[in-house]
Amino acid sequence: MDAMLLEYLPILIFLVLATAVAIIAIGASRIVVHQKPDSAKDSAYECGFEAFDDARSKFEVRFYLVAILFIIFDLEVAFLFPWAVALGKIGLFGFWSMIGFLAILTVGFIYEWKKGALEWE
Repeated sequence: MDAMLLEYLPILIFLVLATAVAIIAIGASRIVVHQKPDSAKDSAYECGFEAFDDARSKFEVRFYLVAILFIIFDLEVAFLFPWAVALGKIGLFGFWSMIGFLAILTVGFIYEWKKGALEWE
């Protein structure tokens, strides 16, 4: 039982050291840095323009369209990595299945390009 617990000793030491370094870094920044922020730093928004009137204001559909397109093509890349790793094992069927998947995505991309979904006016 003691031998098994000794295997976890490096993890415990690492956690203690990480916690100590974090506490020392926070404490050192409190001591060294001047703690008097100006009014701009205390403001709710630091993005360069005033906040909107209402938090529930409507956004254009383009924002959502761009987000959906990003997710679609991000997932495409996420499917390509495991496919490339397992390509030797899945053979020609897996190869042509992925070619079909990429062809469908390419047709969709061309369609949205022709419709002007990627144009920002």
